[in-house]
Amino acid sequence: MRESVEGEELRLVADPTRSALLRLLLAAPEGRETVGRLAELLQLRQPTVSHHLRLLHDAALVERTPEGRRAFYAVVDARREQLAALIAPAAPTRVSGQLLQRMIGDLADRFAGSFSRETIERYVLESYDLLAERARITRYLPSLTARFAADRLSALVRATEPRPDGAPPEVLFVCVQNAGRSQLASAILRHLAGDRVRVRTAGSAPAEAVRGSVVMALDEIGVPLGGEFPKPLTDEVVRAADVVVTMGCGDACPVYPGRRYLDWAVEDPVGRSATEVAAIRDDIDGRVRALLAELLPATALP
Repeated sequence: MRESVEGEELRLVADPTRSALLRLLLAAPEGRETVGRLAELLQLRQPTVSHHLRLLHDAALVERTPEGRRAFYAVVDARREQLAALIAPAAPTRVSGQLLQRMIGDLADRFAGSFSRETIERYVLESYDLLAERARITRYLPSLTARFAADRLSALVRATEPRPDGAPPEVLFVCVQNAGRSQLASAILRHLAGDRVRVRTAGSAPAEAVRGSVVMALDEIGVPLGGEFPKPLTDEVVRAADVVVTMGCGDACPVYPGRRYLDWAVEDPVGRSATEVAAIRDDIDGRVRALLAELLPATALP
């Protein structure tokens, strides 16, 4: 048994849903919980919880003990200390920070009727941690936290509440760093579709900023980046999507029924020349146009 959490295990634990599951298991009175109880505590569907527990079980971070018709999950004893240190809650100074409290209040007003203030607070603080510690974002962190939390909450609304007639389809682009391929695809789709398609992006291991070569490649064809920034992949944005397009991030996305999943074999622009990045951009442009023609058949593209 390994004595530290590294590599693929760190990526598994970095996911906010799996971190929340591990926190609940570590804090459980008997050190274990059922899938149903965990789903109730996190307000998630049982298949979603089962998916994340399976990944943790396969990585030997949690163990499963059947008892009659029920199965209990618990953190493996040899990993409790390391995992507890790794997923320790944010420092109290973050919780009481004036800016974060203002964000919580603003978002509580914006999403009144959909979520409690406690849920808003949890999403804001978790979004802050994800950007500060895992996406390594340091510039403009308060404003990016507000945008990230708001986007996650709007995705949760879309995933859990009835969708109005005529609502635009939603596409999620996911790559590894959310700084290259997914940003190219999302910028081009927004440019072509406008508000007729809702577009989100995420990364399985986000970088600190969108790559300059990607911004230049978009400038060459007159497509704005639109203030986008790298952000971690979270459960609710996958649940909100109608189409999930992955590019080089493997099985990072949980699979939900009713979604369409596409895996685009697109070259990574990291370390490529301007000419090579332009070729990658054009490859993605063609794929995006084909996808848009399927989503909105009557749309005339330039």
